[in-house]
Amino acid sequence: MSEQGFVPDGFAAPVAPSGAGYRLEPLGPQHNEADHAAWTSSIAHIRATPGFDGEWPPVDGMSLEANLADLQRHADDFAARRGFTYTVLDDAGVVVGCVYIYPSRTEDGTADGTEDGTAKVSSWVSADRADLDGPLHDAVAAWLAADWPFKRVRYRDAAE
Repeated sequence: MSEQGFVPDGFAAPVAPSGAGYRLEPLGPQHNEADHAAWTSSIAHIRATPGFDGEWPPVDGMSLEANLADLQRHADDFAARRGFTYTVLDDAGVVVGCVYIYPSRTEDGTADGTEDGTAKVSSWVSADRADLDGPLHDAVAAWLAADWPFKRVRYRDAAE
C-alpha cells in the first residue's frame, strides 16, 4: 500500500467512464469558474442528493478564490493518491457535476478506509442535468467494482 494506504503502491487511476451526455476527467484548478457556476446554481439540489451530509455545498456559497483552493486541494490529493475527484463534463465540455472517491471516515473524522480498504464515494450533478444522476451513479459503481482495488465501496444512492 502507498504511504497513505488508500490504494496500493503503483496503482494508477483507471480510465474514467463516459456515457450518453457525460464524461469524467480529473478535477483541477482549470475547472474553477465552470465548477463554481455549476454547483452554485444547484445548491439545494446537491444538498438533497444522497451521499451529501448537509455540510457541502455551503448554503451561502463560497468565493471563486475559495473554490479554487478547494479544487487545488482535490488535485493535490489526486496526485498524492489520497483521494480521487473527477469533474463531470457534458458533451459540450461544460461542467455539470463531480465524483469524489476518498477513504471512508469514522465519526471523529479519521480515515478508516485506509485501514480496511473502504472507499466513500459521492457524486452530484447540477439541477438542470438531474437526468444524469442515475446513469452516472450506475456507471461509476460499475467502474469502481471492475477497475479499482477497494474491498468495499460506500456509494449511497436514492434507495439508501
